[in-house]
Amino acid sequence: MIDLQTEIFLSPEIQSALQEAVTATLAQQKHPLDVDLTLRITDDAELQALNSAFLGNDAPTDVLSFPLGEVDPETGRLYLGDIAISYPQAVQQAQKGNHALLHELQLLVVHGVLHLLGHDHYAPEEKARMWQAQRAVLDVLGCPLLPP
Repeated sequence: MIDLQTEIFLSPEIQSALQEAVTATLAQQKHPLDVDLTLRITDDAELQALNSAFLGNDAPTDVLSFPLGEVDPETGRLYLGDIAISYPQAVQQAQKGNHALLHELQLLVVHGVLHLLGHDHYAPEEKARMWQAQRAVLDVLGCPLLPP
């Protein structure tokens, strides 16, 4: 189950597309779909606070992932973790890239889920694998964006 939390109004179509981005990423990674995670769409202040508290960077960012990977004792389902996305950052990046906000949000969701699944982009070979996975999922979603 995807727990979509948002302080910003998102149309049902966008909500559905973001949930589809999660599912498509799990499927592309050949990961079971019967998992739980939280996807939070929020503001710059919250992302800055999280970025500062957990990564020591006192600045807003577009997406943060907090992998957990533990079984919920109440449901018996795997809880992958939490993803937080800054809506204002997504808007700015979509405007700067001259593309649809939906596509930017899809990219950020896919990126966040891949982090929950253990992908990273600090070493060149890890980055290449992660960008390849992102591209594959974005293609399935019909999203024309390239990973950054």
